[in-house]
Amino acid sequence: MVLKLYNTRTRKKEEFQPLDPKNVRMYVCGPTVYDNAHIGNARPVIVFDVLYRLLRHVYGAEHVKYVRNITDVDDKINARAAEQGVSIRDLTDRTLKQFQADAAALGCLPPDVEPRATDHIEEMKTMIETLVAKGCAYVAEDHVLFHVAAMPDYGQLARRSLDEMQAGARVEVAPYKRDPMDFVLWKPSKEGEPGWASPCGIGAPGRPGWHIECSAMAEKHLGKTFDIHGGGIDLVFPHHENEVAQSRCAHDTEIMANVWMHNGFLQVEGQKMSKSLGNFVTIGNLLRDWPGQVVRLNMLRTHYHQPMDWTVNALKESELILRRWRSEGVSYEDWLNAEDGFGDPIGMPDGDGYGGGTADQDFFPALLDDLNTPLAIAMIHQMESENRLHALHVLGLAEEFSDPRRKKVDAATVEQSIALRLAARKAKNWAEADRIRDKLVAMGIALMDAKNPQTGEIETTWEIAR
Repeated sequence: MVLKLYNTRTRKKEEFQPLDPKNVRMYVCGPTVYDNAHIGNARPVIVFDVLYRLLRHVYGAEHVKYVRNITDVDDKINARAAEQGVSIRDLTDRTLKQFQADAAALGCLPPDVEPRATDHIEEMKTMIETLVAKGCAYVAEDHVLFHVAAMPDYGQLARRSLDEMQAGARVEVAPYKRDPMDFVLWKPSKEGEPGWASPCGIGAPGRPGWHIECSAMAEKHLGKTFDIHGGGIDLVFPHHENEVAQSRCAHDTEIMANVWMHNGFLQVEGQKMSKSLGNFVTIGNLLRDWPGQVVRLNMLRTHYHQPMDWTVNALKESELILRRWRSEGVSYEDWLNAEDGFGDPIGMPDGDGYGGGTADQDFFPALLDDLNTPLAIAMIHQMESENRLHALHVLGLAEEFSDPRRKKVDAATVEQSIALRLAARKAKNWAEADRIRDKLVAMGIALMDAKNPQTGEIETTWEIAR
């Protein structure tokens, strides 16, 4: 069984063949840190974390390098910092810290390298000057622009016509452009904006365009060509298309990345997420009401390549699934002490190939088939508890299950009230028992009474009601 991935570049699912199995390299576009990340941003973070875990599992953790960049110089950052009356560095540091905390709460491993754009300005300038020297870019009115006509097969990733690309890019009409499709590699900084000494002999200070940032950081940390480039489907054009153009022309290579992977769009309760619609959900706000592992499982129940509808009902289902898995014959101590999933994988060949199609044997083939997490999750439902632990570690679902809702109530007060209610019931003081129950319900507490089969006594458990 081999790993197969859907390649946006070729529009088909292909057997993954790393350029160097001892050095498997993946780059994923990370956040622009001007605001807290929303649930749509969480999708690629979770999806490519699963792929990272799987690659480590297949090739060995020491043979996989995962780079996820941070865009910390951008028009939106400048505008937000001015709006809040803070320095750009204060804004980006604070937002980055929140993003990293959100990703960790979602069960994501940190990438091997998390480069910031502002730490790679010199690499960007070098690439820009290379492109100008090769005739692929030009200087005009203190700007440097990539000349799209210099790359005859521009558009191969998006597979759009020139008219479609012009409409999709919402290209800026500027008199200094040779062609409307030409895009900015470097532009002059306005007063009060961050700026650096410009390339190509331009006297005025300036700053890089968005696309050149990723090309320069990818080359710095992964080389001129590498295995996998990932991101959301919205990045295919113009961002990823322009990355390809810059990198291939600068390095005289046939490819930038061998495999391009893109996760599908996410909407909320059947609608496009929008602040104007009141359905804009940040990861931080979501994690105040739902455990991170529930959010993660809910994301993985839809295949990454498909569009996804994010609903509260689906979150409730995911929570029930996760709680059921963890209650079926597995002690919490065993859960936390289970292997990390990077030993002998479940269902992987033992020398004579796969066996006869049990859930344990089918779990990894599902993941290896273009990260088919819905099918892998279906296999987990049928697994024995011990193997379930290993499988959940691979999906990043075996970390401690902490419920943020419990932090909103005083657990000791709830437990004391439950004890008083049980005492009232035992004394047949039903009015007092009902009063305590109603008080807890008003606090948002759901009570579950059940008879202990050994003692015959009524026992009460509780959770935050929805």
